[in-house]
Amino acid sequence: MSHDPAPSLYAAREPIFPRRVSGTFRNLKWVLLILTLGIYYITPWIRWDRGPQLPDQAVLVDLAGRRFFFFWIEIWPHEFYFVAGLLIMAGLGLFLFTSALGRVWCGYACPQTVWTDLFILVERWIEGDRNARLRLHRQKGWDLRKARLRLTKWTVWLLIGLATGGAWVFYFTDAPTLARDLVTGDAHPVAYTTMAILTATTFLFGGFFREQICIYACPWPRIQAAMMDEDTLTVGYRVWRGEPRGKGNVRRKQKAEAVAAETATRAAGIENGPGGATYSATPYPGLADAAAAAPVNPATFADGPGDCIDCMACVNVCPMGIDIRDGQQMECITCALCIDACDEVMDKIGKPRGLIDYLALSDEAAERAGKPPRPIWQHVFRPRTMMYTVLWALVGLGLVFALFIRPEIEMTVAPVRNPTFVTLSDGSVRNTYDVRLLNKHGEDRPFRITVAGHPALQITLEGTVYETVDVPANATRLQRVYVTAPGGSDPAQDHRTEFRLWVEDISNGDRAYNDTIFNGRGTP
Repeated sequence: MSHDPAPSLYAAREPIFPRRVSGTFRNLKWVLLILTLGIYYITPWIRWDRGPQLPDQAVLVDLAGRRFFFFWIEIWPHEFYFVAGLLIMAGLGLFLFTSALGRVWCGYACPQTVWTDLFILVERWIEGDRNARLRLHRQKGWDLRKARLRLTKWTVWLLIGLATGGAWVFYFTDAPTLARDLVTGDAHPVAYTTMAILTATTFLFGGFFREQICIYACPWPRIQAAMMDEDTLTVGYRVWRGEPRGKGNVRRKQKAEAVAAETATRAAGIENGPGGATYSATPYPGLADAAAAAPVNPATFADGPGDCIDCMACVNVCPMGIDIRDGQQMECITCALCIDACDEVMDKIGKPRGLIDYLALSDEAAERAGKPPRPIWQHVFRPRTMMYTVLWALVGLGLVFALFIRPEIEMTVAPVRNPTFVTLSDGSVRNTYDVRLLNKHGEDRPFRITVAGHPALQITLEGTVYETVDVPANATRLQRVYVTAPGGSDPAQDHRTEFRLWVEDISNGDRAYNDTIFNGRGTP
């Protein structure tokens, strides 16, 4: 007894070859592509004076010094809250744009989308538009022309990937120096390894995986639904205007009439034609009404076909390979290229634009009744988006405020607890402190350390007879400090005496302080 093998649930990926399209949204995507790629590739080469000990680079991630430089802003390790704040702002911004306009981030600015657009552009330049690329893909066997086109395309893709990996490593050290070392073979192996990994991932993600990254690897398509509601503007198809579609209307009308007649027969409980079966009345009184309102009702053909002529232009331009007329889908990245393609067709056949457009679910009932949709600003400015905007602005203002009030010099004081105090031969009491000084400037600075809080307290610095120490540029210095109180003074006899250590930058007069405790004998 033979058994048929179980059908496979796996379907091989069919490559998507989007057709070229022009229009408002395509032009917007070109502008954003040039802007984002320009920022990424050019930024490491912008010069900015960082002093003699650091590269003169405007944007620099100094891993050795554990710092981040962005033009005039310098972030130190203990100021990581700035980075955390920026990440929170990025998340809130993503929530805001998704709530207002759907997945506009995915469609216009996501790195996967930007590099995929660039790779498709190269592919179109070399192999031709959609039909030519389809013919080349379906061609059985390889000839000289196919090999030449494919090798040329892959070579350009690899060069783009190499430039992408190279631009990334340039953010971590002086770009001109590293570029020279990469060419001469003197760069660190980590640089070559990082470039190789990023070159490979860019080549594969942008050239071969493309929409698969968005569908299977990225979690955002599965999260976005929580950020959207019925007032969110997203790309959609006006089914009430487009249906029934222009092609095959006669066949669909005949089928609709047959389905409607069968439904009416069942609902009425009458004989289904001469010699036909007799049905009992349906237990669902609303069945006939539902049939009358169904999309296949023949009454919908009374005014002729809808505006959609089933030309498949919206499908052919989609980089995700979906049909927007099937409704909202997880794969849709809201790139709006289908809008440009449909508007172009509507212009050619003399129909109004907007069959495919940015729509809100809350406007559907009004538009079906022939009323205009609400203005765009009413969808964008609503309580949910306003809340996201306020939160985003509050975090941003907090970061700006923290940036402007932070000191140029910083100090931390750690009392030495073992022992808490020492009684000297003359009866005076001495406490020991480890003072860490941070110099955020690009040159060495002399810092003066003084004590305030009680006139009897005296300060001495280990390793020098002066009250000043030199702190290296962009570095910290750990300085041991001794504070002494004469034997008969109040600080020496009390258990605890509060006082303040001051540090002053002699070069410009900037000051910082830290409050601490002096431990005495605790005897009257």
